[in-house]
Amino acid sequence: MSGFGVMGPGLAAARLEERKRRQATRGQNKRRGRGPMMGIFSVFPLLTIPVVVYNLMAFVFNKGPDLVAGEAATTAPALASTLAAPIVSVPMVSGASWTMDGSDILILISLLFLFVEILKSTSTGTATILNHAVSMILFIVCLVEFLLFKNFATSAFFILTMMTLLDVLAGVVVTIVSARRDFAVGEGFN
Repeated sequence: MSGFGVMGPGLAAARLEERKRRQATRGQNKRRGRGPMMGIFSVFPLLTIPVVVYNLMAFVFNKGPDLVAGEAATTAPALASTLAAPIVSVPMVSGASWTMDGSDILILISLLFLFVEILKSTSTGTATILNHAVSMILFIVCLVEFLLFKNFATSAFFILTMMTLLDVLAGVVVTIVSARRDFAVGEGFN
């Protein structure tokens, strides 16, 4: 026998409801308590990855004393020529050849990260606000590097810098609109 007769139908129904409530709460806690890696992911701006990659390339392919923009340089920075080297070449049906160089690939990856960052900014919470603050710091670092260092005075890094600015602006605007909508929905329950 299932125990129905021993505990009665009311007690069995109460235990079943309690079990359902615990399972639902457990599922919510799994979603809320995402763990430390998801917390870092929500605070960490993904556009940091292409900026760090560019920084590593800029300092690895540095020709020496002409890193600072104020100093005289007779040749173009080594990074510009490295980024301009074709990496992928695909023949097209029209007979033309489509080539992608290093800067194109870096910008394409950065666009994908920007898309994910805009999706992340739709949530409201402390992690999202911290993400916007770190994104603002990243933009300031990119702007300073663009203005002060020769290896960063390229179109690819300028576009990357503008993506960090768009991340900050879009994130703040989307968060404000989301919070306003959440506030307006909450007012209807008074």
